Amino acid sequence: MLTRRGFSIAAAGVAALGFTRLAHGQAAKAAPSYEVTHTDAEWRQLLTPDQYGVLRQKDTERAFTSPLLNEHRAGVFACAGCNLPAFSSKTKFDSGTGWPSFWAPLPNAVNEAEDNSFGMVRTEISCRRCGGHLGHVFDDGPKPTGLRYCMNGVALKFIPDKAA
Repeated sequence: MLTRRGFSIAAAGVAALGFTRLAHGQAAKAAPSYEVTHTDAEWRQLLTPDQYGVLRQKDTERAFTSPLLNEHRAGVFACAGCNLPAFSSKTKFDSGTGWPSFWAPLPNAVNEAEDNSFGMVRTEISCRRCGGHLGHVFDDGPKPTGLRYCMNGVALKFIPDKAA
């Protein structure tokens, strides 16, 4: 049985060759390139095991386990992989889901991609600069956007405003 992790490892091997999926005679596409890149071994050294699992293997942290869930100071939530500011504390809200939630990302901070894992269609959110998996976005959030960016706290780090 091919697990999600096994598939990711196989896909990473193909991507390392500069190709992504091939389907019925389609031309190979180059793997996305990011401003911040590291080898798998370097990522494992730079990140905690939990961060590596979420950011590099698209794992999900357990609900209600992130200290960032109760972070209410002014500041920004940055990608734990490359420090790119991704969300402002001004857009954070309590969604009741057990994960830090925001109604909008900062401009030019995240990428969106369709995620068909686990038999459902969702929109995955990843860091624009390093490609790290941050979480998913749903359309059940508050005004003004109506969106809920449900992020893994372990994939983020909080940087308080200097005036705070």
